[in-house]
Amino acid sequence: MQLFNKTTRIDFMGQRKYAMIFSATLILLSLVSLLARGLNFGIDFTGGTVVEIGYPQPVDLAKIRSHLESIEFKGAVVQHFGTTRDVLVRLPSQGDLDKAELSSRIIRELETLAATKLDLRRVEFVGPQVGKELTEQGGLAMLIALAAILLYVTFRFEYRFALGSVAALIHDVVVTLGFFSIFALEFDLTVLAAILAVIGYSLNDTIVVFDRIRENFRKIRKGTPLDIINGSLNQTLARTLITSLTTLLVLTTLFLLGGQLIHGFSTALIVGIFIGTYSSIYIASTTTLALGVSKADLMPVPKEGAELDGRP
Repeated sequence: MQLFNKTTRIDFMGQRKYAMIFSATLILLSLVSLLARGLNFGIDFTGGTVVEIGYPQPVDLAKIRSHLESIEFKGAVVQHFGTTRDVLVRLPSQGDLDKAELSSRIIRELETLAATKLDLRRVEFVGPQVGKELTEQGGLAMLIALAAILLYVTFRFEYRFALGSVAALIHDVVVTLGFFSIFALEFDLTVLAAILAVIGYSLNDTIVVFDRIRENFRKIRKGTPLDIINGSLNQTLARTLITSLTTLLVLTTLFLLGGQLIHGFSTALIVGIFIGTYSSIYIASTTTLALGVSKADLMPVPKEGAELDGRP
């Protein structure tokens, strides 16, 4: 039976079992990696020192990294900050070494290497206790966001839709964190911000799909829930793809041209956009369908005495 006209006719729900196997595999790999290896936390979470230095001319970062390694500053991250004359050095915690002494030593060593006077612009220190608090508060922020979304979608739609949307968001967060764990990418505050942004993006995409599903449940008299959900996904497919592709174009530009400081941020968002688009189609809708959503669940509740409103 043809319920929808002038739309694509991809059988999304017909492939839901394969999608569930794929998602279960991704989540399993992510959880195993997170439990076995954990995340490669950056200085924001583990504690350390950030030193910003100004050079009079463009500088080769490879030479700076090599020199810092040779004087036992292991794990130093050296990157341009703005222009090729501005350098940011990020060092893990150096034990009991005083931060003033540390910054003085770094600037002396780099001035010796460059054979010129350098401008020490700022020194920032993040203690391990601050890093621990940031880790706890970051995790709490994600839990609060998921709880608020559960309440919002329950109020706006119906509890089956709320559970479907939260299942999709948990899927997105776990897979994105797993990606950073598997490839040992640095996880800092910018990445945490990106994951919270992924939650918002994925929810927006899911809400668009759910709006269409609710509209079609109320409008179409015939058709099974599977048919209506499948047709609704096809109707919103063009909008979903256009939004995702335009967002990916911006993020790819940021990744390629934005510098190393926002590589983690843009990487997390790129992964999140792919996973979020996929989960809006398969995870959220499949979970809602599995929970037994029906036309009766989405029909407006008639007000008492409504049948008398039209009488004189």
